[in-house]
Amino acid sequence: MKSVRLIATAALSALMLAACGNPSDTVEDVETPPAPPVDEAEAPDTTGTADVDEARLLAAADTPQEWLTYNGTYDEQRHSGLTGITKDNISELAPAWTYDLKTGRGIESTPIVVDGVMYVTSTWSVVYALDPVTGDALWVYDPEVDKSVGVNACCDVVNRGVAVYDGKVFVGVIDGRLEAIDAKSGEMVWSKVTVDQSKPYTITGAPRIVKGNVLIGNGGAELGVRGYLSAYDTETGDLSWRFYTVPNPNKEPDGAASDAIFEELANDTWGDDGAWVTDGGGGTVWDSIVYDTENDQVIFGVGNGSPWNADLRDPNSDGDNLFVSSIVAVDADTGEYKWHYQTTPRDNWDYTATQHIMLADLPLGENGETRRVAMQAPKNGFFYVVDAATGELISGEPYAAINWAEGLDEDGRPIENPEARNNDPATYTGFVQVPAPYGAHNWHPMAMNPDLGLVYIPAMELGQAYVADPRFKSKPAKWNTGMDFSAGMPLRYPEGTVQALRAAAKGTLVAWDPVAQEARWTVEHDAAWNGGLLSTASGIVFQGKLDGSFVAYDAATGDELWSEQLHSGALSGPGTFEVDGDQYVTITTGWGHAYGLAAGFLFKDTVPPAVGKVITFKLGGEGEIEPLDTDLIVAPEPKADPFGDEEMLQAGLIHYSRNCAVCHGMLGISSGVLPDLRWSTYTASAEAWKGVVIDGNLAANGMVSFSDVLTPEDVEAVRAYVVTQAHMNEDTAAPAEDAVEAPPSDDAEPEMEAGEGD
Repeated sequence: MKSVRLIATAALSALMLAACGNPSDTVEDVETPPAPPVDEAEAPDTTGTADVDEARLLAAADTPQEWLTYNGTYDEQRHSGLTGITKDNISELAPAWTYDLKTGRGIESTPIVVDGVMYVTSTWSVVYALDPVTGDALWVYDPEVDKSVGVNACCDVVNRGVAVYDGKVFVGVIDGRLEAIDAKSGEMVWSKVTVDQSKPYTITGAPRIVKGNVLIGNGGAELGVRGYLSAYDTETGDLSWRFYTVPNPNKEPDGAASDAIFEELANDTWGDDGAWVTDGGGGTVWDSIVYDTENDQVIFGVGNGSPWNADLRDPNSDGDNLFVSSIVAVDADTGEYKWHYQTTPRDNWDYTATQHIMLADLPLGENGETRRVAMQAPKNGFFYVVDAATGELISGEPYAAINWAEGLDEDGRPIENPEARNNDPATYTGFVQVPAPYGAHNWHPMAMNPDLGLVYIPAMELGQAYVADPRFKSKPAKWNTGMDFSAGMPLRYPEGTVQALRAAAKGTLVAWDPVAQEARWTVEHDAAWNGGLLSTASGIVFQGKLDGSFVAYDAATGDELWSEQLHSGALSGPGTFEVDGDQYVTITTGWGHAYGLAAGFLFKDTVPPAVGKVITFKLGGEGEIEPLDTDLIVAPEPKADPFGDEEMLQAGLIHYSRNCAVCHGMLGISSGVLPDLRWSTYTASAEAWKGVVIDGNLAANGMVSFSDVLTPEDVEAVRAYVVTQAHMNEDTAAPAEDAVEAPPSDDAEPEMEAGEGD
């Protein structure tokens, strides 16, 4: 493990850039160089650093000068009581400082600010301790992840942040470790492997601290794992309790807190065979974990089934597959089951319920009496208000466009459109389902203004054709959904295809009234994938956008008050804090994430593949946000002539869509986060291409071998498809030239490309 202690004025290494023909090739993660010895006289006073106990966490709302947990307080409303920045003076808000995170991958972290130190994470789970006033680095902790585990990360090698408690900083590492770091020195205190690392588990979520335990979940359901939530003692790292979210494949006890409820209820909602038995069933807890102090319980969201396709996952039953796509509450001390509400029974579409859950006291009684509730806007498009003590559904209405269901019945179950489950390729009618797997809302955190009674949702509208994969077979540790994403995909897309797809992807900031279950106001965005939110007591809502703009809105009306261009995708949840009477607003930037990898071509000209940053503002700030130096970007061009007959190209399309598109982009068009294969020098040589895809020559960069799912013939077909796409004009979508008979010479010497993966 690598911890580098820095004096306040020490600069970190400059970003290494290599112009290799594609923006994605110009940015790579670089190691922090050894720092000079620390002069203790110059080192900042860190007395009491992260001196956080249960009382401070319980009273976090009373100390808005700090930002103590990922979503601000235990109620997770992302609402700050600070009022230094107002509607009247916000025009004076300007950058105070920026800090380069030295990565060109997705950034999702919300900084924690406590005891005069900011703690923030970047890709590959690297942790930074910064001076919140100047942005100078105090220390950097690198868990030294083996980059080959990146193939297990469905949605980029991101991390949403840390938790702090008792002088320690806790981080979930992408490879499945949970680590405690000394808040003063940046040295590791303890490290625990929380998953079976032979399976494709990952951790991207921020830990939570509850009653002396640090809680962490995991991800990986797209690739085949079994989900659970774990609680570890903050002092020793010993496991306190664990709650599994889907049954043991043999339906026997695990010796876990979930045993009793599985025997009583959940086991019977699954059949006895199907892909879930080998693929784990899914149900990963990859984001939302909330401590309900009033009911002394932990409420968490559960993800999709594995594989997605329920007819393959559990073919010989019609059970609900508990607790997939559910909100679950457990005892905070023991992890024992208390209640659940399933948002999408027998989920078939990746409609996870892992999205942000917040707690509130709403005036729901006949005489205005308040009721303690949990609220969520999960992927499926319904906004749910449930009783926090019992899980009883109070209300649920669509907060975004949906066509998979027409409402909820009296039992709170969705009234499904029959077309939504017609996934048989033989009878599929062309139904394009909304939402798509990205959801009507994804990981981007919501916010609430309790004074106005509004919840602010970063919503979106996208469609997807869900067609069962007729070639499905279990592929452990590879993308394994049971859906055919090449279905309906044209080999040579017609003119206007890309433009039409871009126009169909819509994003909206929704100010939602959870009592009336209706929108109070909305703001339309140019791109679907819009950023997390922050609310302040001065009636302002902050949100970053995909195009790099950071915007402040009037919380009551949605009117724009202020904006600043950050020159990189601004999608993380912002935070705010106060030092010496000055209020600061901070946000992390970086372009990547699930949408940026698979569908980034929809807006690749909108957001540059810039280096991730921490950007912090204050009134009268005198800092500067440097734009990307576009002079280093070389215009792309194909490296080989088109080759292959129609049969070969069609096979290439299928294999690319099943194995490559999730990282390198639909239609062969990358967003620039990972290399655009159309311009890869490896396409010039069949042998070099095979060396990467079959032999794993770039495994150290995260591009592992696919020899377990692709034959050399399959790989060459993918190369033919990618080269064909390179000769398409994506703006006009002009058809490629007629295919030629012979491929380019295998003797061509490829130029090595920079960047992670290939």
